[in-house]
Amino acid sequence: MRLYYFKRILNISLLLGFALFFFYAEGQEAINPAVNAEDVEIGVVEHLDDFLPDSISLVNEKGEQVWLADVIDKPTILNFVYYRCPGICSPLMEAVAGVMDKSELVVGEDYQVLTISFDPRETIDLGIRKKNTYLTLLSEKKSEEAKNGWRFFVSDSASIVRVTNATGFKYKKNGNDFLHAASLTVVSPDGKITRYLNGLRFLPFEWKMAIVEASEGKSGPTLNKVLRFCYTYDPIGQAYVLDITKLGGIIIMLLATSLLLYLVLKPKRKGNI
Repeated sequence: MRLYYFKRILNISLLLGFALFFFYAEGQEAINPAVNAEDVEIGVVEHLDDFLPDSISLVNEKGEQVWLADVIDKPTILNFVYYRCPGICSPLMEAVAGVMDKSELVVGEDYQVLTISFDPRETIDLGIRKKNTYLTLLSEKKSEEAKNGWRFFVSDSASIVRVTNATGFKYKKNGNDFLHAASLTVVSPDGKITRYLNGLRFLPFEWKMAIVEASEGKSGPTLNKVLRFCYTYDPIGQAYVLDITKLGGIIIMLLATSLLLYLVLKPKRKGNI
């Protein structure tokens, strides 16, 4: 009987703990939260329903200068990376390739993905090499679709500042590299920011929903904010790692709560007659 009560209390505590965890994660305003949006140096400050500025110049895979506003003619997913990145850029683009491969939507027709380097020193040749690498992760059919639907760009420093400020993508130079978050920005055909997809794993349903709503110009809440709480940047390893301190604190809190409830609510022993 005592074991039964303990299991029930533990289950309740775990449910409460997970509720607190997701409440905390959903309540953050940036992947690397600060006192307010202006204080965020690395992360994402969401600008839902804002429109991208017109004066953003890009260099496409043909070496041509184009305007971002002219490129966006369908639901668009903006993917900010730098091609030399030793950390999360590669896992992020692998995740994009993975969900693109699983999605029933046709990239290049139903939507497009624009990968833009935020390092003005990089050339489009490097971007093309990266694109060819990630296309190999797709099935033959999806790879053919992605040749035109997944487009890679570089840009100048002024345009990079404008587009990253407009989308709330915050990054910081660290020596020869950058500290930044793993996040995608979903934009409607008329350039309105409708959703953010954060982290390194995307569900096909979430992907489709974000694209369909963008096609209608509807903005939606960010569903996946776990990265904001569970992961932290390791400047030495230059990668996002699981924050053991925070998760350890949650586990200790759950165990302590379970023990306290058990001691308070445990059945009392009957006295000898």
